[in-house]
Amino acid sequence: MKRLAKVLVLGGWLLITLFPLYWIVVTSLKPKAEIFAIPLRYWPSRVTFDHYADLFSFADFGGYLLNSLFVSLVAAAVVTAIGVLGGYVLARFAFPGRGALMMAYLVTQMIPLFIALGPLYLLMSDLDLLNRLAGLMVVYVAMLVPFATIIMRGFYERVPVALEEAAQVDGASRLVAMVRVVIPVMVPGIAATFIFGFVQCWNELFLAITFIDSEDAKTIPVAMNSFITQYDIDWGSMAAATVVSVIPTLVLFAAIRRFIVEGLTAGAVKG
Repeated sequence: MKRLAKVLVLGGWLLITLFPLYWIVVTSLKPKAEIFAIPLRYWPSRVTFDHYADLFSFADFGGYLLNSLFVSLVAAAVVTAIGVLGGYVLARFAFPGRGALMMAYLVTQMIPLFIALGPLYLLMSDLDLLNRLAGLMVVYVAMLVPFATIIMRGFYERVPVALEEAAQVDGASRLVAMVRVVIPVMVPGIAATFIFGFVQCWNELFLAITFIDSEDAKTIPVAMNSFITQYDIDWGSMAAATVVSVIPTLVLFAAIRRFIVEGLTAGAVKG
């Protein structure tokens, strides 16, 4: 009986969790007249792909998709690389100010982003980085590096120092020991950090809509925001765009899901 109750509770929670995704998919397949039909239709009377066709016919959604992929992949890769190096330094070296640096990293995660928006906008303008994907990547990297470094430090502290010492006894330098001995063990943590950075960049709207106004440089969240006008919301196109935007993230998760599970179960941050 207890097992049955557990299955029912988990099954109900799974349905509640999946229903919004199901509803978005169904909405994207409904004719426009049925989206607001009363009573609600939980499955369209006629499946149509008009919203998807409109998405790529009347808007450069393919270009927006490529922009988001480029920004997210590059920014996540840079953040992960910096996090790998910074986390190693914080985990393996004792130096004056290490505790203060860690505290500064943690404090930056508590400060609302909009507080720095004004100075950041002026800085981006002075550097001629407005309406540029490179500028957006720079901001994303600066925003995510502290958290990525903290996460990677936690993973490093789970790797015994004896592994590096053994490699150094055999004649390897510290850098070689790190690259050949520690990094292979750290693959789950690196994968978890990368996917975190990718998802954060992929879904980010606040900074993108502030710094990007050019059609050529729009990302997926900015493009989807344009479906909301003063008098109307194009729910069909919005749902279709949501479905399309979810696919790259699902593919990435599927590709490295084993490392993600290992990373999340082994990467608790240690003080």
